[in-house]
Amino acid sequence: MAAAEGALPAWRLEFYAPVASFRDPFFPGLSRCLPIPPPSTVRGLLAAATGAPAEPLAFGMAAWADGQGVDAETYHPIDATGVNPAAGGRVRAGKGGTTVRNRPFLTGVHLTVWLPGEEGDRIAGAFRRPRWPLRLGRSQDLVHLQQRTQVMLHPAGEAGVVGHALAPDGGHDAPEAFDQRMAASISTDRRVTRWADYLWCDVPAGRHPVRDAYLDPGYDDDTDPGLGKGRALWLLAP
Repeated sequence: MAAAEGALPAWRLEFYAPVASFRDPFFPGLSRCLPIPPPSTVRGLLAAATGAPAEPLAFGMAAWADGQGVDAETYHPIDATGVNPAAGGRVRAGKGGTTVRNRPFLTGVHLTVWLPGEEGDRIAGAFRRPRWPLRLGRSQDLVHLQQRTQVMLHPAGEAGVVGHALAPDGGHDAPEAFDQRMAASISTDRRVTRWADYLWCDVPAGRHPVRDAYLDPGYDDDTDPGLGKGRALWLLAP
């Protein structure tokens, strides 16, 4: 987490994905869906825009979904023993063969990303002509950039309005927050994953004590009109 030390120019990018699914890796053998994209997934989105192997800058993010559901997906695992070989990309049903599993998913996924400083200028500019298709998680989950806005982030001080922004562990005292352990970044060879603990609220929590937070005075996620504009956010390290 980067400490808030003065006003900081940044770009605010607002995305929308009709459908997305973020599997929780801490539940092997089960398809449990995270409520928001992990920071590592967002870093992949940034790298898709720039074409770079990775984008290690500190950024802020807020996310929420309008709904959720469960889909039935067919899996065709390859039997390592060779007893049930694949034919035409499919394997016979049975033990070690074709199986159907429930796959939870989110609908109407809203993602806001804050990109500070000169590196933020570079990455935000890349979204005008992305190098690779923009996806949020799985290859079929396309994401759309709806708005790019230049903003000025200010230190939030000792208190701020806590909305759907992802905060590092200890970033605020909102009792509505859920603890989330997610991947902060993944090495380019995918051998090393750095995990981190975060706080996230599925409903706007209102004004609470915050630590090392910034404020975007013009930002309103439109989820609670009574809170007005201005939300606390945190810059998350890779």
